[in-house]
Amino acid sequence: MPEKALESRKMAIIIAFRDFRDEEYFIPKQTLEAAGAEIKTVSTSLGTAIGKMGGEARVDLTLDELKVGDYNAVIFIGGPGAAKYIDDSQAHQIARETADSDKVLGAICIAPAILAKAGVLSGKQATVWSSPMDKSAVKILKEEGAKYQSELVVIDGKIITGNGPAAASKFAEAIIEALRKE
Repeated sequence: MPEKALESRKMAIIIAFRDFRDEEYFIPKQTLEAAGAEIKTVSTSLGTAIGKMGGEARVDLTLDELKVGDYNAVIFIGGPGAAKYIDDSQAHQIARETADSDKVLGAICIAPAILAKAGVLSGKQATVWSSPMDKSAVKILKEEGAKYQSELVVIDGKIITGNGPAAASKFAEAIIEALRKE
């Protein structure tokens, strides 16, 4: 991959203001920035967002300030705090607008459930976080018409889903590859 394959590409990464999953934010952000992308971090509030593991992220924009048309990709990060976005109409609108604009749309961990509830995964292959004790996110995907795959990363067109922290690097690489094809 050329070092600056994503130069002039802009991405919005949406995180929970509290309890986003650190690896799912920091690993893709560093990988995408190393490839030349300009990243804006988006959340419900401005200030310093705090990850589940204590990582800190400066929030550049709030959800209501985000203009999807200004970005090449929108990425939703998981973690316990992201669960509040699953039934959030503003998050759904952002996901629909991104998909309708034929832009790259990413979601990792629990966040693919946000895309499912927004209606953008119907008929699409996708993955999502689950555990032997908690299959609720898989259930949401299936109920919303997604074709669930038990894989680290699933790519269906310009929609890229990852199933958790272990997928963070592969997830970032899939986003880079999708943007290089544009």
